[in-house]
Amino acid sequence: MVVIESARRNTPATRIFAFGLFALLLALLSLWSLTIGTTAIPLGDALRAIISEGTSHQDVVISTIITAIIVGSTLGVAGALMQAVTNNPLASPDLLGISAGAAFAVVISIVFFDAQSPLVFLWFAFGGAAVAGILVYMVASTGVSGVTPVKLALSGAVLSVFLGSVSASLLIFDMKAIDIIRLWSVGSLTGKDMAAVAAVAPFALAGVAATLLLAREVSTLSLGADVAQAVGQNVLLWRLVSGALMVLMAGSSVALAGPIGFVGLVVPHIVRLSLGTDYRWILPFCAISGALLVVMADGLQRSLTGIDVPVGVTLALVGAPFFIWLARLRAGGIG
Repeated sequence: MVVIESARRNTPATRIFAFGLFALLLALLSLWSLTIGTTAIPLGDALRAIISEGTSHQDVVISTIITAIIVGSTLGVAGALMQAVTNNPLASPDLLGISAGAAFAVVISIVFFDAQSPLVFLWFAFGGAAVAGILVYMVASTGVSGVTPVKLALSGAVLSVFLGSVSASLLIFDMKAIDIIRLWSVGSLTGKDMAAVAAVAPFALAGVAATLLLAREVSTLSLGADVAQAVGQNVLLWRLVSGALMVLMAGSSVALAGPIGFVGLVVPHIVRLSLGTDYRWILPFCAISGALLVVMADGLQRSLTGIDVPVGVTLALVGAPFFIWLARLRAGGIG
């Protein structure tokens, strides 16, 4: 945070330097993460496996780190985009029901269609995320006041709880599905082979890349509909484009690692407080910071406990207090 705060006060060159430091830190943390936990491999073997072909065990360990980087950067950017479009600092894919919709659709694919491939999960996740996003928006738009940040958050929370309950009910009667989805349902990075990661990664990275390229439009959207229209932006069009990108990123993340929460809330909020309102800087820093957060959360819990606790559990322990603090901050009219 010291580096980011310094970047906010200085020149674009300083921010580029700060981004480079974050990238270096991410690389070092990723290498360190390979050497700890129940599936640790020596650093020398890890480097050789990355450069050339490793054993199946090494590939699985490396795929875990790659999954952490992809999921973290995707959720960080998706959360920033959602907060910009909704003008709601409490918005994120998990809090507005999009992740819950994607996860519910994946449960449906497993229970009723016997799906087991992440690539199959992907298409169901896209559909579930899209339907959930539309439902949340429709519910929040009812009433005289129309869509407001509070109504969006409440609608998303209600839908998330409802879909979570229905998913749990379906799994009770399908023990085979429970075995498949047990770790995935709480957000897990482990157990993916390189083929599964390679199948989903292009969709996630395409969403991140497209959002970064549209950073100027995202900055305009973040100013609010009235200001955006006044400067000539087609608000409806860019909201639709943003919605499609959110579905692409959230669906990819859920298909790959399950519904991991709080990354899309914590990372964009801290980055925006540090860098200001220009999403040309916010989005890339959210990508690198999201990856850092997930890799760090996964590595720290394995180094402290020596077991592979699903990273979704670790992030919930960090994110829940942050959400309470942020909600109190907003209730007090600060920020």
